[in-house]
Amino acid sequence: MADFSPPDERRGKAATGAGRPPGGPRKRKPRRETSGENSGDRPGPGVQQGSAWRRQPRQAYAAIDLGTNNCRLLIARPADDNFVVIDAFSRVVRLGEGLAQTGRLSQEAMDRAVGALRICSEKLRKRNVHLARSVATEACRRASNGMEFIERVRSETGIQLDIITAEEEARLAVLGCHVLLEDGPGPAMIFDIGGGSTELVLIESGAPVPRILDWQSVPWGVVSLSETIGLEEGDRDHRLSRYGEMRRIVTESFAEFAARIAHHHNDALRLLGTSGTVTTLASLHLNLPQYDRRAVDGLIVPAKAMRSISDRLSGMSPDERRTLPCIGRERADLVVAGCAILESILDIWPAPRLGVADRGIREGILRGMMTADADGMEAQAALRRLRRGMA
Repeated sequence: MADFSPPDERRGKAATGAGRPPGGPRKRKPRRETSGENSGDRPGPGVQQGSAWRRQPRQAYAAIDLGTNNCRLLIARPADDNFVVIDAFSRVVRLGEGLAQTGRLSQEAMDRAVGALRICSEKLRKRNVHLARSVATEACRRASNGMEFIERVRSETGIQLDIITAEEEARLAVLGCHVLLEDGPGPAMIFDIGGGSTELVLIESGAPVPRILDWQSVPWGVVSLSETIGLEEGDRDHRLSRYGEMRRIVTESFAEFAARIAHHHNDALRLLGTSGTVTTLASLHLNLPQYDRRAVDGLIVPAKAMRSISDRLSGMSPDERRTLPCIGRERADLVVAGCAILESILDIWPAPRLGVADRGIREGILRGMMTADADGMEAQAALRRLRRGMA
């Protein structure tokens, strides 16, 4: 069901295009995908679907993911067995800033988020969106004024945010990125390091939609963990001590889950991560001068290389990290928390390689909407055929 109703007005005509990912070292070839124009965001991927998609009209679908740190939008149309992204938007809003201390969303953070959502709202109108779903995650789940904020967003932008559970967040992330998993036997692990929480999902792959065997969410993301531990101060020894405390907190939070899944360990562990942390570290691994989604999405990186980069970043000062390509000011104070979470995950699921996905919740939302719409169209067509046969 749509959560945004564009007013009656003249619609803008959508532009489309196609992206072609270049080859690269250890790059896993993803399933066929196409991407459209890029409006301030890394271009999004298409995903394979059933043949019913081929018969769908070229209507636009939209997904908004309002997280603890970022506001992201994708608008796409079905195309053959995939979808083509026709518009995208991403902005760092830090909605959860100060939440760990106050338990509330601050006025400044809400203003930033509403400003970004106004841009999303305008894009939905211009692209004549047929069906949209907008979700909010950990920051709104935890904040005592979360529902007040949801109502303000609806009133000022027309967007109805759905505060989803951690379980739904994990399911959507898996749905959006599982096609990038390496082939192999046994269960695989997919994780999503967010701003306010981290989800770990153990799946049985092979089917069009993976079966979830077990999952866990902890309230530690790059924002919540950074704020709980406190500011970086002092020399390198202090920074390393702070990093060790982050690792301890996350490891303890995942201890019960780690014990539950230990019997699934084998000689061919597979691991796939979706988050700004893994895409940033993958960019550093490739020595990219600036972020390039085509080089990163679907990359396979040795786990030792990711640990080495994490170790290097944890000892650097914020000013030193700001000078690194693909980190800059926006990520300099948060990436260390992401590194601590990532290393704890590698301890829990010691795979030799890490798959990197620049896709997740938004793509999962789009896939779910398009599939449901296609199924509905198939059911309606079957009913019409039945009625003709009875006439």
